[in-house]
Amino acid sequence: MSPDSPVAPVAKATWSQEGDINTTSERERWEREQLADSTQELIAEDARYFLHQALSTPCLNALAGAEGSWLVDVEGRRYLDFHGNNVHQIGYAHPRVIAAVKAQLDSLSFSVRRYTNGVAIELARRLTELAPGDLNRVLFAPAGTIAMSMALKIARLATGRFKTVSLWDAFHGATLDSISVGGETQFRKGVGPLLPGAEHCPPCEIRGCPFRCGTSCNLACADYIDYVLEREGDVAAVIGETIRCTPSVPPPDYWKRIRAACDRHGALLILDEIPIGLGRSGRFFAFEHYDVVPDLVVLGKGLGGGVMPLAAVIAREELNKVDQSSIGHFTHEKSPVGCAAALATLDVIRDERLVERAAELGKRALVELEGLVKRHPLVGAVRGLGLLLGVELLHGGDPARPARDEATRVMYAALRRGLNFKLTRGNMLTLTPPMNLSDEELAQALRILDEALTEVERSGER
Repeated sequence: MSPDSPVAPVAKATWSQEGDINTTSERERWEREQLADSTQELIAEDARYFLHQALSTPCLNALAGAEGSWLVDVEGRRYLDFHGNNVHQIGYAHPRVIAAVKAQLDSLSFSVRRYTNGVAIELARRLTELAPGDLNRVLFAPAGTIAMSMALKIARLATGRFKTVSLWDAFHGATLDSISVGGETQFRKGVGPLLPGAEHCPPCEIRGCPFRCGTSCNLACADYIDYVLEREGDVAAVIGETIRCTPSVPPPDYWKRIRAACDRHGALLILDEIPIGLGRSGRFFAFEHYDVVPDLVVLGKGLGGGVMPLAAVIAREELNKVDQSSIGHFTHEKSPVGCAAALATLDVIRDERLVERAAELGKRALVELEGLVKRHPLVGAVRGLGLLLGVELLHGGDPARPARDEATRVMYAALRRGLNFKLTRGNMLTLTPPMNLSDEELAQALRILDEALTEVERSGER
């Protein structure tokens, strides 16, 4: 690919916390060897009309279809999708969601602002019934990052404070306010001044922990947040991803300690479950694993069933006191079509017992993945909860020597065999399949991953 090619990216990057990099020699090889001229022309046309951006330009491939656990490209190849941007908790094109959307289009397709509609009210009721404690006030938005914006506004209005404490490496969306509280360099660099008062603390992460936790977390990271809240004295909210979808699973007492710190210092707790909610962790809300209730929780991505864009912020009753401000007066805030898709999604999760299935499949998959540690020198560790799974590639099992080049090669070796997943941190194979994938599909994906690791390891021996 020449530097002046229409698909050449504007900026280079080595790796990202949030996703795999598409400017590598392996990407060029993939395009050259796997994509027909007609597909490459589509990718070039995409680059011709869309603004280029990191992690998205050039595109990996072009799709013609998506159904169940599978993607289909324009050349007819099928890929088990263990990525899905985390919108496919119930798979793609679930017939009950498609039917609900079609039926809603035939009745009420749009709800004018200042009016309400029954389907939006029903979705709000269902979400508050699913949420524990007094999380019983809802606002909808067309995207998760917008729902996060609303949560930030609610925190400011309710507390009269504007400062926030959030975590480095976190991702809460790509809008200016969301990247201000987020901590992913790929989204923050070069943008200029961000929101004032957005303080950051180290995440709960064994790898590279500045508190020298060793092999197990001593919760010094949680205590440091308490320290910052006390020092600042006027923080509106602590914001965090309950479980980082890289994945990174905090120990059992982590959120309890932060919840207690928020209560001591008058700060709200906002938990971002945009990619991991709706059961993917093996509980409907991931914070249920930690026996805490946040003041606000943000949902999105899969809420629209992988068909319609929809997100929600669910707040405690006591926060229903900011009615003199337009928190999220959006044109599509009560989309009847989006809400119909979400209601069907909740029905599928309930009727097919997908929360329980995510917990069961996740335990089974984790056992299988732990077998990779014994069989493959590159596999340093595996981790996960429910169907949030990760395989960490290391040189010699050394956390200080991440196998990033090898991880990229494994990803493309798996793609050639029909398995799609993403990389995070440069060396973490991140696996987030639909919660309703079959036993056979899970076995097929794990077999492909095993083969891809073997291919890369053997090529490195030569």
